[in-house]
Amino acid sequence: MALFGGTGSGKSSLFNALTQLQFADVGARRPTTSQAAACSWGDDANALLDFLGVDRERRIRRESLLDASDQDELAGLVLLDVPDYDSVTTAHALQVDRLVPLADILVWVVDPQKYADAALHEGYLRGLGARQEDMLILVNQIDTLPAGGAATLLKDVRGLLTADGLHDVQVLPVSAVRGDNLGRVRQILCDRVAHESNAARTASAELDAITARLRPTAASEAIVPNPAVAQETAASLIRASGAQAVEDSVRTGLARTLPRALARPEPPSRTVVAAARTTWLRQVTDGLPPVWLRSVENAVAAPETLAAQTAEAVGSVSLPGHRAPVVELTWWGGLVLVLVGIIWGAAAAVGGGRVILPAVVLALGVLLVVAAMTLRRSRAREEARRYGAQVRTRVGSVVARGLTSPADGVLGRHRQLQEALGIKVRPERGPGPW
Repeated sequence: MALFGGTGSGKSSLFNALTQLQFADVGARRPTTSQAAACSWGDDANALLDFLGVDRERRIRRESLLDASDQDELAGLVLLDVPDYDSVTTAHALQVDRLVPLADILVWVVDPQKYADAALHEGYLRGLGARQEDMLILVNQIDTLPAGGAATLLKDVRGLLTADGLHDVQVLPVSAVRGDNLGRVRQILCDRVAHESNAARTASAELDAITARLRPTAASEAIVPNPAVAQETAASLIRASGAQAVEDSVRTGLARTLPRALARPEPPSRTVVAAARTTWLRQVTDGLPPVWLRSVENAVAAPETLAAQTAEAVGSVSLPGHRAPVVELTWWGGLVLVLVGIIWGAAAAVGGGRVILPAVVLALGVLLVVAAMTLRRSRAREEARRYGAQVRTRVGSVVARGLTSPADGVLGRHRQLQEALGIKVRPERGPGPW
């Protein structure tokens, strides 16, 4: 709350009367108040007064063990005695201009001689029509008026206020000397302290307006993508690059008796990649308002980038090298033993000799051939599995970097908006965390 007034209006005397302290400067010299003075009740108001620009030596706290309970109703009030608005000192007028929009309650103190001052009405009051509820006009020095003069003065003051567009401002005749109506002024202060400040009401109204604008942009349910969506997208990119065909050729080619050239991966088609990206976006953003859907789409990698990164990831996985020499030596050794056993056995049978030893050689050769073929197939399956696992890991990283992580950042901000707006979301649709 701030006391504003012109030179000689007696606002500093009112300040002292309301605070029951002799703190504000009062005297014959004009202007007496060269700097704003402040009295605070209750909590430490230094941070606020620092912001308002009130010097430390111009501050006092209204606390006393003798009257603490008597001041409880004013706890939280900060009362300012502001320099004269009509001071010839430019710095004084600048202080007034700065403090008018910052004060929660504007108390304008006028006197019988200068209540019609144009500097007051044209310079300030006419521009404060929107703050009538936060204003109080105190007509001071009524103790200097003759009998019946107060009524005439109040009528004139109200007429001027009406001309200023201030129809609802409360006007009170007071006397800082005799104490007329100071009790009513104090009660008004108590009532205002008990309610929200103008700044709090303004902030609350602004927050309500912001909330009203933002609420339609937030979903009413939790948007938590199914982890399987990313896996399906990675699988689509792998198929588009031909990596699945390469894995199949490794499995069959390395298992064959005669070597066969392995298939090679190819750069994925942009059209196929774009389709996979679109499908992913549709599943991940289902239920998101349009503004957030566009944010996700702008955040994730473009089809061209996704295609290039997929080709690079698949191409970085090396294909299996030569077959294992031990396995191949075993196969060829077994084949030789089979041939030796057959030829030896045939010769022994024709010559009437014993065929037991040739049969043993033949059986050993067959065992070696079967073992080599089994090892070859096993190794082919293992190499195919290794190749496929590496491709899936690297393409999965591409999906995570290009799609999942950027979208997760946007969806995280969307969840923060839901929490800030107090939206109670319905249960998640996804089976687990993103």
